[in-house]
Amino acid sequence: MSVGILGTGSYLPAEVVTNEDLVRLVPDADPEWVSRKTMIQARRFAAPHEAASDLAAEAAREALVNAGLEAVDIDYLIVSTSTGDSPQPPTSTLVQHKIGANGAACFDINVVCAGFVFGVALANSLVSMNPTAKVLVIASDIYSRILDFGDRRTAVLFGDGAGAAVVGSVAEGYGFLDMELVSRGEASELIHVPGGGSRLPASAETVANGDHYFKMNGRGVRDFVNIGVPPALEALLKRADVAVEEVTHFVPHQANGIMLAELVEKAGLSEAKTHLTLDRYGNVGSASVPVTLDEAARNGSLKDGDIVLMAGFGGGMSVGASLLRWGGTTRR
Repeated sequence: MSVGILGTGSYLPAEVVTNEDLVRLVPDADPEWVSRKTMIQARRFAAPHEAASDLAAEAAREALVNAGLEAVDIDYLIVSTSTGDSPQPPTSTLVQHKIGANGAACFDINVVCAGFVFGVALANSLVSMNPTAKVLVIASDIYSRILDFGDRRTAVLFGDGAGAAVVGSVAEGYGFLDMELVSRGEASELIHVPGGGSRLPASAETVANGDHYFKMNGRGVRDFVNIGVPPALEALLKRADVAVEEVTHFVPHQANGIMLAELVEKAGLSEAKTHLTLDRYGNVGSASVPVTLDEAARNGSLKDGDIVLMAGFGGGMSVGASLLRWGGTTRR
């Protein structure tokens, strides 16, 4: 048996915030400028009563239905988030309780926008040790709660959402072919939230200084992606003995449409179908890869035997890439 994806799911909040709507929050964010610079037309914002665990639970339920499983069938539950409900307890335990996955061991990971792919790599290892195990990997982020709407460079990019996948044994020849995980701590200042941790605990001063807002060096991130991601994808393909021309689908982190077009060209992936959801949902953090994968699965784009390349990249700085042959679903 091999290890692969048994089912996917996603959840996007109901509130649609178009570029025109965003002007009320970011006065200097001209809608035409946002569209031209990012290719984003709209994003979703969570309702006041919704937290990361709520979005995650909705995506999880859909993934379970598509995998033909019940929550009680799940052995491990992994949540990737950098905007969890609270510092403690793990958001994964809250999701466990919401969906009734009472037999699952739960833990969170925080690899920011690369988190889903890192989570899938962990799930692959867990199922490799125990082929009957089922792992629910969920990515959920609510960036609207940590955005500085006075900074149009970041505030226009992000939305809220969750995506999920059930990982388990699949027929031989299908499933994950290889993974590539990269971390570059020397670039950690490119994306960060300074306040709220043990280095800079929450206080009246940190709130007044805006230290709890998301901060990003956009030019530095773009350089990191252009320079760091193509070699990681090349190394993965080489190790898996898959030519770049054999990749059928490319499912990247939905950071910025212009940047993704540059990445596709630099990585030589022009013959693959690049799946994009950022025009409607913006950058939903670690959820962007599974949300986009789920849409591709639901609309019938992914065919049996297709080679799918997923790539997440973001804070850390980190890159996570996964190559799999779609199909071969086996549920036991």
